[in-house]
Parts: sequence; C-alpha cells; structure tokens
Amino acid sequence: MTAEAREGQIVISRNHPVFDLPEIVAIEHGLFAGAGLDVRLAQTAPAQERESRDPIARRKEALFESERADLFNLCEWGGIDRLERNQRGGYIGYLRPAVVAQGLVSFDPTLNEPHDVSGVPVGVNEFTGSHYTALHLLEGTVPRDRIVLEHVGPPFARLDAVAAGSIRAVMLMEPYLSLALERGAHLLGCYFYRGAQVVAPHLPAERLDVYVSVVNDAVDIINADRTAWAAHIVSEVEGSLAPERLRSEYHRFTHATPFTRERFTESYAWMNSWQLTDGRSGYDTLLALR
Repeated sequence: MTAEAREGQIVISRNHPVFDLPEIVAIEHGLFAGAGLDVRLAQTAPAQERESRDPIARRKEALFESERADLFNLCEWGGIDRLERNQRGGYIGYLRPAVVAQGLVSFDPTLNEPHDVSGVPVGVNEFTGSHYTALHLLEGTVPRDRIVLEHVGPPFARLDAVAAGSIRAVMLMEPYLSLALERGAHLLGCYFYRGAQVVAPHLPAERLDVYVSVVNDAVDIINADRTAWAAHIVSEVEGSLAPERLRSEYHRFTHATPFTRERFTESYAWMNSWQLTDGRSGYDTLLALR
C-alpha cells in the first residue's frame, strides 16, 4: 500500500527494539492516538543471516523506498547515506532519542584494547552503526591504513561468528552486547551514538512536530522506570537473555533533538574523509523538504 493509499496513517519501518522503544511505548500507551495521529509499526519478516550489502535493499530501507513506510531511524551517518542513495527522497527530521553503545567485543584473550585489533578484521554490518562506530572508535588509536573491517551481517550473525572463533572481534549493540558479555566475551571499547530519523517527503512538518512531541512523552515514561521495558529490548534474542540480565549502562533515552547544520557539516566531512559519500550533498539538500 503506497503512502497515497494510506492517507492520514503513519507507518514506521522497524529497527531493533532498543532504537524503536519510544515509538513502541507511545503506541502501547495510546499516546499517538491521543494526539490525533494514526501510527503503526510495519510488519516485517525475520532478518536473514546475512542481509544484502546494498543498504537500500535491506528491510527498513526497502519498505521506505517502496512507499510502504513513512519513517525509519538508523545512525546519523546511515541516514545521510540512505538519502543520498534512495530515489524516493525525504529528509532527516531529528536525532532519535535512543543513545546506544556499539561495543567492540572479543572472546580472544590476546585482544584487550582497541590498539590490539590493528590489522585484525573486525566484524560489522556494512553501512550501519556497527560500521561507522567501528571507524570512529578505532581511528583514535589505530592508523587508518591498519583498520580492517569485515562485513559479517546483522548482530546475531556477528555474535555467532565471534563466539565460534571465525572472526576475532566484532561490534555489537544491545541486547547482543549484554548477551555476548553473559557468554564470556570481554569488552575492548565502546562508542555511544545517537541516530537520525528519516522522514518521507510527503509528511508535513506540523504532523512531524506532533509526532516528536509524543515520542518525547514516551521517553519520559521509559525513564520513569527503565527496567520495565527490558523485555521489549531482549525480545529479539528469543529467550537467550533474561530481561533482568540486560545491562543498563549501554543504552539510555533522551528527548529528540534537531539535526543542526553544524553537526551535519562535521559528520559529512568525516564521512567524506573515509570516502563513504560522494561529497555532493549539503545540509539544505537533506532538509530541503522540511
């Protein structure tokens, strides 16, 4: 069903629950409906072991590109990348509330700090938060030409690979980070980051403003008792991690904030330095429809 056929309804293309939790809570508590918005989460199939290396062909991006979803969130660098790649258009609406760590983890006792992975492949999912944060984390201690990233796929595939020893270190976020540590992995370093909300070109600014206000109200509900929502976050590991075993220090939630010109300029210059963009987009291009 295209956006035109769903007039008045807002569909969210799902990310991992740790990133989507404010929207999940807002829907469960009827906050969107109370504000006059018809919002739902798209139904998507389970992830394959190795998602496509083409970001636009991946689940949440494909739903957005085909106009079956109106919003999705991902890391800010990924948001810039997808808007440069896609054909539908859209804009970055704001920085999402979820503040989450990507942890560099290993079961190998000879790896104990980021410097130890100089020349050692680190497992990531290309053009996602695990990829970009690995570069940010490692470039502070490892020469750029000694940083080696290997596309392994989604977080459960990365966890399986590092636990089996087929790769020595990987980047993981919650709940996979807690699960890895529970199984005996150790942390070499971590990098906290926010993310961008990509918004369809047809969604009016005034409706997005209401949407953001509701999301912020949901954040306040979450922060009143963060442990109450652990089951939502661990749900995707299907019983492998008890809610009470989810670590609290590697994720938190704050109100959505604007994606400023200054932040875009810094992030875009960094992406360009790694040849992760063609260097032609500007802040006004990515927010021109806002």
